Amino acid sequence: MDSLLYAELDPHTAERLTQQALDGLEDGELFLQIATSESFAFDDGRLKSASFDQSRGFGLRGVAGEVSAYAHANEISEAAIRRAAETIAVVKAGHGGAAPAPGPRGTNRKLYTDADPLSAVPFAQKVALLQTIDAAARARDPRVAQVSVSLAASWSLVEIIRADGLKVRDIRPLVRVNVGIVAEKDGRRESGSWGFGGRILYDRLFEEAQWNRAIDLALGQALTNLDSVPAPAGEMPVVLGPGWPGILLHEAVGHGLEGDFNRKGTSAFSGRVGQRVASPGVTVIDDGTLPDRRGSLSVDDEGTPSERTVLIEDGYLRGYMQDRMNARLMGVAATGNGRRESFRHPPMPRMTNSFMTGGQEDPGEILRSVKQGIYAKSFGGGQVDIVSGKFVFSCTEAYRIEDGRLGAPVKGATLIGNGPDVMKRIVAIGNDMALDEGIGTCGKGGQSVPVGVGQPTLRIEGLTVGGTA
Repeated sequence: MDSLLYAELDPHTAERLTQQALDGLEDGELFLQIATSESFAFDDGRLKSASFDQSRGFGLRGVAGEVSAYAHANEISEAAIRRAAETIAVVKAGHGGAAPAPGPRGTNRKLYTDADPLSAVPFAQKVALLQTIDAAARARDPRVAQVSVSLAASWSLVEIIRADGLKVRDIRPLVRVNVGIVAEKDGRRESGSWGFGGRILYDRLFEEAQWNRAIDLALGQALTNLDSVPAPAGEMPVVLGPGWPGILLHEAVGHGLEGDFNRKGTSAFSGRVGQRVASPGVTVIDDGTLPDRRGSLSVDDEGTPSERTVLIEDGYLRGYMQDRMNARLMGVAATGNGRRESFRHPPMPRMTNSFMTGGQEDPGEILRSVKQGIYAKSFGGGQVDIVSGKFVFSCTEAYRIEDGRLGAPVKGATLIGNGPDVMKRIVAIGNDMALDEGIGTCGKGGQSVPVGVGQPTLRIEGLTVGGTA
């Protein structure tokens, strides 16, 4: 592995350069990375695109107080690191001689394999899998009009060097497959999609039972939507299904619980630790320690081991997700949530796998408790304002609830609300907590990182539904 990272640079030289660059600063690190990625798209019965990318580089960060400087380059060499050190030296002006912050604790924990998913399976075998899934999906139902299948994988080797001598390495695989189906009946077309993945190898994606399940779920969603009626509009009870609907929790509440927004006082949850912020029974956790999960990290991108962080417990706010800088400035411990997209980006507080824990109620009873409302099973895109907590989410699969039973599927339903307000409108929590299938990607500050979400069946009282009926 050293030959990959240090082809042009001696490891001891990298450590010495890091110490020199960060001397007199409170914090910072040299972040080295080599990454490979590939993606395939199969559409209209043929391979539409296939891409392969390799990147190699470093990022050098210096932190003094609440000021940080960052420089990066796509070569790992002594000359490049020296140039980066000259750039970040600007933060030393007026901040020289600061006592260095204590470094993160070390760990030998490994939550996923070191193996490279890309090289383990030949190119032809990957294309053959896409062809097989395409053919199986088309043969499943005569109403299938179009099939799109995508396959993606990446492998990343990162090493984090600190001025205090701590050196941390992590190797991160990631794979994903997605099936999209367009079904047609009587001139009407509707779509459905399903995917799965994680920090695993391709062999799990190649299991016939797994990709057949993805076909069935994508097709089921498309066929359901063929029979959909216009969604009702107005304020009504909404029942959210388990698993992927946790993306609403991720956006509407999760981002508001990240340390940077709360340190700056721009979150609706700022300064509210210890206060009730949700209904009794609501417990929200961010957990980067789940083996093989898409959002998991053995260590974060600052070298801090990931943790199981309780954010809300029985309705009370207990804390925030923290990177090192915001944790230090707020006088609390880092939680292993300092994440970055790549060596080209500085770290910031981000979610890993965020979810609400299960309750005691039977999901069927929750549904039967609603006379008229909406059942939301799957979501598409959404928008959230961190300061106000307001959100808008579109449903990709939803149903009317009529006298405690699922009624007609609806099209065009959007859920509109305020994250902190919605957390207090949760009146029933199911015992069926589930995590998503491993497809989530989160954007913040121009950076994208893989994440996981999850929740049990929930009943939310008085949520605004935007519809067309």
